[in-house]
Amino acid sequence: MTSTAPSSTAPRRAPSGTRRRHWWWHFEVPTLALAAALYGAWAALLWWHAALPGWALFLLGGFLAQLHSSLQHESIHAMRHLPKWLRHAVVWPPLTLWLPYPFYNRGHSAHHVNFHLTHPERDDESAYHSAPAWAGYGPVRRWIYMANQTIAFRVVLGPFLRLWKLACFEAGRVRGGDFSRLPTWGWHALSVAPVLYFVIGICGMGFGEYLLYFVYPGMMLGSLRTFTEHRWADTPHERVAIVESNVVFGLLYLFNNLHHVHHRAPTMPWYEIPVYFRRHRAEVLAANGHFYYRGYGEIVRRHLFRPVFTPVHPAW
Repeated sequence: MTSTAPSSTAPRRAPSGTRRRHWWWHFEVPTLALAAALYGAWAALLWWHAALPGWALFLLGGFLAQLHSSLQHESIHAMRHLPKWLRHAVVWPPLTLWLPYPFYNRGHSAHHVNFHLTHPERDDESAYHSAPAWAGYGPVRRWIYMANQTIAFRVVLGPFLRLWKLACFEAGRVRGGDFSRLPTWGWHALSVAPVLYFVIGICGMGFGEYLLYFVYPGMMLGSLRTFTEHRWADTPHERVAIVESNVVFGLLYLFNNLHHVHHRAPTMPWYEIPVYFRRHRAEVLAANGHFYYRGYGEIVRRHLFRPVFTPVHPAW
């Protein structure tokens, strides 16, 4: 298989009517303002956490944790008129604790290489396994990976599977004599320390509570977004979904639910994506082979207990 270049119809600049002429758009002030609001809301929720019921903390904490992950994704692709150090610093605080930002940055950048998209070894975000690897799995491991193709498993237990895979990967590198990633983990630990100091030492929330009310539901919401974001197809454009959801999920994911638009124009700021999609809806859906869902409710109804696809890659 050969790599397929982006379509000539893909947007090369901001769509008409939203082109950034004023400094407000040039420096993507909406994104910076959103980041400031996010950190303020996160601090306020922690400060007054004792006054809220657990279900409210779970929903709000998870929303803020996933929104922070969405901002990290935005910093990888957009905010190009800001110095690199600044756009990374804006999202550096590890509110979700578990994944160092440099690893996410590097892996997600590789994910956007057309040839790598859905590759079981070259795409860190692929849910596929190569046929030889699948043949070598035992029945329990195959059952787990097949169950992970349902919403019920992916959202509830998928976060634990993801952490286990990360731990096994990192431990395997160390056992093999590769210590190149340890400095990044060291910097990550230093970054986590002030976050936990604020959570535990200043706001008085227990570590376990933070995991339960922020980290875990944030990972659950991230698992929902990525559940059926990609599938195998002969051309890269047809491997990327469109989920036309409401404004709440749109803001939560910074409109990355309109994922094919993002892959067509990765540097397009989040607030321009829905505008472009509305104006070019038919063209976008034709280009991605109508790989489309009308909201996350449809995805849940169709795949709560039914696998979205068999995770054995048909080409590798």
